[in-house]
Amino acid sequence: MRAMNLLRRAGVLLGTLALAFTGLSAAPAAAADLERVTGFGSNPGALTMYRYVPDDLPADAPVVLVLHGCTQDAPGFVTTYGWRTYADSRGFALVAAQQETGNNSSRCFNWFQSGDTSRGRGEALSLRQMVGHTVSAVGADPSRVYVAGFSGGGAMAASVLAAYPDVFAGGAVLAGVPHGCATSMVGAFGCMNPGVSKTAAQWGDLVRVQNPGYGGPWPSVAVWHGTSDTTVAPANADELVKQWTNVHGTDATADGSASLPGGVTRKDYGSSAGTVVRDYRVSGMGHAVPVRPSEGCGTTGSYTADLMCSTAYVTADWGLGDADPGDPGDPGDPGTPACFTASNYTHVQQGRATVRYGYTYAVGSGDALGLWNIYTVTSLTETEPGWYERTASCS
Repeated sequence: MRAMNLLRRAGVLLGTLALAFTGLSAAPAAAADLERVTGFGSNPGALTMYRYVPDDLPADAPVVLVLHGCTQDAPGFVTTYGWRTYADSRGFALVAAQQETGNNSSRCFNWFQSGDTSRGRGEALSLRQMVGHTVSAVGADPSRVYVAGFSGGGAMAASVLAAYPDVFAGGAVLAGVPHGCATSMVGAFGCMNPGVSKTAAQWGDLVRVQNPGYGGPWPSVAVWHGTSDTTVAPANADELVKQWTNVHGTDATADGSASLPGGVTRKDYGSSAGTVVRDYRVSGMGHAVPVRPSEGCGTTGSYTADLMCSTAYVTADWGLGDADPGDPGDPGDPGTPACFTASNYTHVQQGRATVRYGYTYAVGSGDALGLWNIYTVTSLTETEPGWYERTASCS
């Protein structure tokens, strides 16, 4: 047994090279009021659990699990990207998992080891135990459990969504890679850059094999990536979209797009269940997460880009508030209004328009959009929350 442990440790030390990102700095200072939780399960991945529960959190609240990047720690991640602020203002219990140097000397989650990314095994099982413990401890809603991760944590987020689609209702993969992209250190290098290309069905099969016979529902997935990321190539975002649209049984052709603040373009991919995959591309951003400290969203530092509040959009995609950043009681500057270009059929499906006698009209303004079908494409600008106006184009 000792020999096996030594071999595993040696392999993990080599494996840290796969996501020991160039230039990562020391972790930020710890966030206050996080509770370290022990005894949450068998913890086969030997991870550390932190939890934050807002005062007066109601019963049946959601639970959000967040996963840090390499060399970061859980408390610093919560502060840097504004997660505690949003737990307070949007009413969810926050679980922050932490990798330890005994597992990986650079504190990377071991996303490239199948023993840590498969259902019922290693780190993936530890993460599932953390959220299960929290659902029981605070009386949370087991149908509203979500995960978000950055970089190595983003790659692990994709894997826990694959391993436990019956646990997680949705997830956000920020600067990560598709589940199953690598199963070794050597493979991890190619996954990060230039990326690995597979067919949508091949990527989807890597998810489905985790739960043979599972018929859904599958979690919704939001993909976030900077167009200038040289650490984890943007091609990984394309492959993630292929993977999760295939899992949901839809194609990788966007049903609509929107221009958002901070040079962000969002594309939506839908199925009979509505929008199931969202692809956020941040123009000119490198290996980072978009934040907006002036609007109460996160802090400046390593691996942040002061462009817009991604945490607001991530949580809004899960139905936890809207996309307006702002801290509690202060909506802040909403920035450039969101603009959506899509078919009239999609506008209706996504709540931006209504249909009467075969014709569509913008919600709020009532602007006439023309026939209700998949061929008539129009642009709508959300000038106020829930108020849409027809515009010439999204530019």
